[in-house]
Amino acid sequence: MTDIAVVDYGMGNLRSVHKALEHVAPDAAVTVTSDPFIVSQAERVVVPGQGAMPNCMHALNTHGLHDAVVKAARNKPFLGICIGLQMLFEESEEGHVEGLHILPGKVVHFPAEAMTMPDGQKLKVPHMGWNQVFHTHVHPLWKGIADNARFYFVHSYYVETPDTAIIAAQSRYPFAFTCAVAKDNIFAVQFHPEKSDHAGLTLLRNFSRWSPDI
Repeated sequence: MTDIAVVDYGMGNLRSVHKALEHVAPDAAVTVTSDPFIVSQAERVVVPGQGAMPNCMHALNTHGLHDAVVKAARNKPFLGICIGLQMLFEESEEGHVEGLHILPGKVVHFPAEAMTMPDGQKLKVPHMGWNQVFHTHVHPLWKGIADNARFYFVHSYYVETPDTAIIAAQSRYPFAFTCAVAKDNIFAVQFHPEKSDHAGLTLLRNFSRWSPDI
């Protein structure tokens, strides 16, 4: 049986995620798979993703993984990374595409009129590089990670949700935006833990040991 399934729908940074999980969980069987049955049988599921949201949602459906991902997000430890976070929500401004409707809210583009620092410096979109992450509530996946630790981001869109209880962390670019969410067995992040050095590896290690109440 696969301990951790990394879902391969053709759009994720799979090699880096796979290698990072093998490093932090050497006793676990980590499998990159596009097989819905293997996803359904895995103890834990990771959904990474990069690129455009419409392409990712199309690829998820084309590979027959839609239902397997939805079920995993409802009944086992689930980690979404980047697009793997965004697809959990209801809709995205990127291509005006529907998400999986697992969490309330939508994915929006960084507004051009707001991308200016107080000193007048213009900020680029996509938001790319290292940025601080501030915890908004305690969670087992933050164990051993400083409240203002830096993680690596690459994105032009971010999540807005009316359910503030699910916001697990925020970052600033230049305004505060949601960069991690948590609900029950779901934890999902906008940044890339597999590219985020010690803090990112700590988060992945915590996920590999996490036993949420389901």
